[in-house]
Amino acid sequence: MEKIKSSIIIGVAIIITAFILGKSFQNRNENLDSISVIGLGTKDFVSDEILWSGSFTTNSFDIKTAYNKIVSDQKIVSDFFINKGFKPNEFSFGAVNFQKKFREVRSENNDNQTRYEQVFDGYEATQTISFSAKKNTELMKRIESVSSKTSELVNSGIELSSNSIQYTYSNLPSLKQSLIEKATQDANERATKIVKTADGSLGKLKRASMGVFQITGQGSTEDDSYGGINDTYSKNKTARITVRLEYELD
Repeated sequence: MEKIKSSIIIGVAIIITAFILGKSFQNRNENLDSISVIGLGTKDFVSDEILWSGSFTTNSFDIKTAYNKIVSDQKIVSDFFINKGFKPNEFSFGAVNFQKKFREVRSENNDNQTRYEQVFDGYEATQTISFSAKKNTELMKRIESVSSKTSELVNSGIELSSNSIQYTYSNLPSLKQSLIEKATQDANERATKIVKTADGSLGKLKRASMGVFQITGQGSTEDDSYGGINDTYSKNKTARITVRLEYELD
């Protein structure tokens, strides 16, 4: 009885092994009967959107005094940019932000033990100003020009802290779609040339997958990122995408 059981187990094992080997051989042949290629789509373009912002602060132990001073400074800053050729509706001020400031005071007691204490040091009021333009080349140029001249406000007692200009593009979906088409065409042409050189012909498309959409500054040597790159600091950019196609071979 035990011999019969053993024979059955061995027989089942042989069948399973044969099935696995058969599948492996079949998959190996399927891989040999296909070709996988990667196509690239790239395009240079110029950003048509710009965003630039800055901020200035004032300090006082009295919150009302700090507020009145920041309002006064806002008028000076507004007049500065208007004198530079901007219209009042071409920039905007954010809400005034207040923050309590503290300083650390060191002291020693009668036992010569050092202690540190946080002492109230007044209120800091911060005001932001921002500029933006979309598909307006003339306004974009004015924003670029004035962003490097804010140090002139020091003469009025105001130090404006400037952020970096950010450049974006208004029609990324259309750009991405055109790059996918270019990358797909490039992959198809590559596969056709390879197969033609080997006296073969392409069959049906088996699989297609898309790589990461990357936007870098033109001429950048930055390596591709797994999560994608979206450069916002370069006005002149390059967009790229890859597409992988796998074809059957006839």
